[in-house]
Amino acid sequence: MFAIIRHCPKRQDGVYLPGMDKKKILVVEDNMDNYELIRVILEHGGYDAFQAVTGRDGVDAARLQKPDLILMDLSLPEMDGWNAAERIKADPATQDIPIYALTAHTLPRDRFRAMQAGCDGYFTKPLNVEGFLAEVRNVLGKKKNKRRPRKLIF
Repeated sequence: MFAIIRHCPKRQDGVYLPGMDKKKILVVEDNMDNYELIRVILEHGGYDAFQAVTGRDGVDAARLQKPDLILMDLSLPEMDGWNAAERIKADPATQDIPIYALTAHTLPRDRFRAMQAGCDGYFTKPLNVEGFLAEVRNVLGKKKNKRRPRKLIF
């Protein structure tokens, strides 16, 4: 299997089956602690999250799963997030999927480079949880997530 996909049912062929009423978000993150935190935040916000751990796996997961949003770390093994974003945006099958960089790179040149690579937005770590969820909702629209978001306290 090309990617680690967790916390969701899969068919026998490995295709991810999200909740019928939830938007699915691909989190391309190689640090498991970071992924788990992001997953918890997203699930509390009413979204399904799944993971790819390398840039190459992120490109493959985007093609196969067609997520509603991709959150892309920029420092990844095998292929960095900048190159992965470029490949996703160059593919007609995935070019319309919004990609947000999710990174500890905070310099203006890093943000500029991410936008040049095709990222539609930029989140810096550590995350502002409420601002993060508000922007995710904005990107995905306020569509019918049946599970009401709960306020998280960390």
